[in-house]
Amino acid sequence: MSQFWVMPWSGGDARVFVPALVLAFLVDRAWGEPAGARHPVAWMGRYLTAAGRRFAPRGDGHGRVDCRAFVLGMLFWCLGAFVMLGLAMALQGLLLAGPGWFAAVGLALLFKPMFAWAMLSGEVQAVEEALAESVPAGRARLSHLCSRDVRGFDAGQVRETAIESLAENLNDSVVAPVFWFVLFGLPGAALYRFANTADAMWGYMGMRGGRDWTWAGKWAARMDDVLSWLPARLTTALLVGVAARRFSWFALRRDAGRTPSPNGGWPMTAMALALGVRLSKPGVYALNARGASPGPQDTARAIRLAGHAVLGLLALAVCALGFAKGAA
Repeated sequence: MSQFWVMPWSGGDARVFVPALVLAFLVDRAWGEPAGARHPVAWMGRYLTAAGRRFAPRGDGHGRVDCRAFVLGMLFWCLGAFVMLGLAMALQGLLLAGPGWFAAVGLALLFKPMFAWAMLSGEVQAVEEALAESVPAGRARLSHLCSRDVRGFDAGQVRETAIESLAENLNDSVVAPVFWFVLFGLPGAALYRFANTADAMWGYMGMRGGRDWTWAGKWAARMDDVLSWLPARLTTALLVGVAARRFSWFALRRDAGRTPSPNGGWPMTAMALALGVRLSKPGVYALNARGASPGPQDTARAIRLAGHAVLGLLALAVCALGFAKGAA
């Protein structure tokens, strides 16, 4: 039974998780994401869509407390999380019961869909390429990357939003899944991916798709905040560590607190300060407000900086697992 809840840092089995982690990144670079219908996140999305129809109230609740929607949202979230954990534990246990090379390859292939660095960097680059054609083309491409209403954005605002999305999703789509994989293996990564997907689909303050998510999605939003808290600070530290310029901790902390999210503002602010550009959401916040509007070269610099942070993350994760193995 112990095989089903093995921590990567728990000694002998750490030798499987190091090659699995490295191989997963090589698979990501070579092939990117699995086909949509076979992607585990698509399975999570189908469950979350079907569950949401059962408890999220139709119409605008005008901010009224809705205990029923909150409790049902929590229960459906816990049910989905329990299923994901159980499945991940079972698959990991079966793999670890076999030869080490087989376990490493199997874990790499199962862990790969839990993160998406190649797709993230490619989508941001695609926005810049679309902007080179026209601003409307850039807006259209940006709509694939974020959920904002981008109508009326000029070229600078399109770039700002793309770079913000890169920084925020560097945590959500790369650093956090790796963080939880290093701590708790495939179950940890699967639980985080479910929580982050649930927040993306349920964690809205107000109306979406004709339903009021203010209370229905509150549990999902808070759980994502909890599970992303440490990884978001790690993402910030990685960006600061690989930045070519230095900036004050006070400026970082001040601007990170301007965003509604307790986590997203940290890597976004670190990116803005590292590039020396302004990143903003109209009417909500401005990060490094005195910075220049980003240009085409800043998109390339942002992708390069994030790539260096990913390499730093991989090195840190391998070192952590190797140290755990040596200490066991």
